[in-house]
Order: sequence, then C-alpha cells, then structure tokens
Amino acid sequence: MAWTKYQLFLAGLMLVTGSINTLSAKWADNFTAEGCGGSQEHSFQHPFLQAVGMFLGEFSCLAAFYLLQCRAARQPDSRPDAQQPFNPLLFLPPALCDMTGTSLMYVALNMTSASSFQMLRGAVIIFTGLFSVAFLGRRLAPSQWLGILATIAGLVVVGLADLMSKHDSQHKLSEVITGDLLIIMAQIIVAIQMVLEEKFVYKHNVHPLRAVGTEGFFGFLILSLLLVPMYYIPAGSFSGNPRGMLEDALDAFCQVGRQPLIALALLGNISSIAFFNFAGISVTKELSATTRMVLDSLRTVVIWALSLALGWEAFHPLQILGFLILLTGTALYNGLHRPLLACLSRGRRPAEDGEHERLLGGGRTSINSAS
Repeated sequence: MAWTKYQLFLAGLMLVTGSINTLSAKWADNFTAEGCGGSQEHSFQHPFLQAVGMFLGEFSCLAAFYLLQCRAARQPDSRPDAQQPFNPLLFLPPALCDMTGTSLMYVALNMTSASSFQMLRGAVIIFTGLFSVAFLGRRLAPSQWLGILATIAGLVVVGLADLMSKHDSQHKLSEVITGDLLIIMAQIIVAIQMVLEEKFVYKHNVHPLRAVGTEGFFGFLILSLLLVPMYYIPAGSFSGNPRGMLEDALDAFCQVGRQPLIALALLGNISSIAFFNFAGISVTKELSATTRMVLDSLRTVVIWALSLALGWEAFHPLQILGFLILLTGTALYNGLHRPLLACLSRGRRPAEDGEHERLLGGGRTSINSAS
C-alpha cells in the first residue's frame, strides 16, 4: 500500500525533528558556564529543567490545536472532524509516565553518549512485547520472541562497546554504566505510556495536537511544581550543580545568561519536541505504531553519524554490530521480514496486513473501560 504525500511528510517530520531533539539536548549538556553567585565554570547539567522545556514544547501543541479549530470554524464550507467527548484527565496517566521516563533519560544523557542513548532506547520493544502479553492478552509469534531475544543481545553488545570505549573526564566509566541502566529502566515506563496512548488514540477520536498538548500541560504543570522541592533536596555526587541539589533551576538560568548558545540549544529542543510528538502520534493514527517505532529506530543512524562528525564521541566497531542486531530485533518483532519472504517466494503477494499491524495489538478499548 503506497503512502500518501501527507503520510510521507509526517514520517520525514518525525525523523528530522526527532534527531534534532536528541542532538540539541546533548549540545546543551556539552556547554560549560559560570553559575549564580560567581560559582566556578561547570557543565550545564539540568535534566529536570530540560524535561520541563520538553513539556512546554508539547503544551504549545494545544494552542496550535485551538487556533486550527478557530480557523476551521470561520470557514463556512469546512466542517471540523467530530470529536468524541472525553475526560482530559484520561491523559494524566500517560503524562505521568512521560514525565518520569523523560526525566530519567535526560539524567542518563548527561552520563553517556548520544548514540548509545538512542540505541539503548530500543529496549522498549522488550517491555512493549511483554506488556502486550500481560495486559492486552496478545499472543506473540515466534518471530516476535526472536526479535525480543535479538534486542536483548543487541543491548548487551552496545553495553560492551560503552565499557570498552575510551572515557574522558566528562563521561567516566561508572557514570556511563549508570546512564545506560537508567535508559533501560526508563523504557519500562515508556512502554507503559505507549500502551495507554494507543488506547486513547484508537478509542477516542482525539486530534493529535490536542492529545500531545493535553499531556504536555499535565507534564509541564506537575514537573514545574516539583522543581521547587528539588531545589532543596540534596543529591550528592548524583547532582551536576555546585550546590549538590537534585535540581537547581536558578543556576541553570544564570548559566544561560552567561552562555547564550545554551538558550539556542534549549529552544531547538523545545521546538523540535513539539513537532516530533505531533508527528509521532499522527504516524500512529495515520499509519501504525509499528511504523512509528521503525522511524524512531532510523533516527539513531542520523544521531550517531552527526555525533561522530561533531567529535562528541569516539567510534567503536562494536556499536555497528550492536546497532545491526538491534535493527534485526526491531524488524523481526514488527514483522518486517514477512514482505521480504513473500517477495522471495515469488508465488505470493506481500501481506499488507502485516505491515499495518499495530505494535501493541489487542482490542481498541479505553483504559477507563468498565470491562
């Protein structure tokens, strides 16, 4: 089944903005600047504040949704899509998952390389498959179990590449190991979020901009409030600010004032996440969650290539092997091998249904369903 121009646009938008999102976050982490009160020059390590910025980008999608609604209402010939009534609090559970998982991943990005960060996110397939069996009653095919095993093997290879790579003063071995583990832990939460989002999108006819914006509103509000107690919670060596607290938003603003390029990196992160989340949830609705995960895997190549070109990390051959194994696991799990096998057989037409099978499967029931 051929993609329409709109579907191709969504796929390209997701790939480009997703790559910019990770690279801009890592660019901000690489800056050093003085903080408040004449503190010494130190790295910009403010993962929770960066997560707030990410949710601000998502929240902006809600304003765009209402602007489109007003524009459609002024045109007499256009009829806006019928929106089923829904309780906005239904988006609170995935927003909490997004907030927790994103915060963990921003912390991990301070500790490891951008390419390893992106590759290890492939662990979401493992937990997505297990959760689809446990909570959606789905039976995985043998090829999907092989895909999960291949993903586990790929994660081991990528982890070994991190252990064997040269580590500078910015990324010590202990920090790299901790960062890698945090990324894998975050994928458990991301898998739960995907289960909930899939139910929301397919049960309720919610506009993608409205869905992203609603989640962004909850995440921005809750995490912004949490910045206040984080300012007083000691974190010891886990902290990246001079005061040793879990998060020091004032120190971040002082660093931005002394190094304006940090503001540019944060702005790129905020704007790119707005378009990336809109494109991601639109791809899920217009194509499939399988396509969304494949595109999310492809941007690893872009991030890896640019990180090497910019000199942010050193090349290690094991990363190629690890990425290929992870890519194989993704292809097996999502059934991408079936069209190829059908073409090789020459006697059968590639099954289009397999290409559009949703990643999580299961019935289209809402999480607030009484049954």
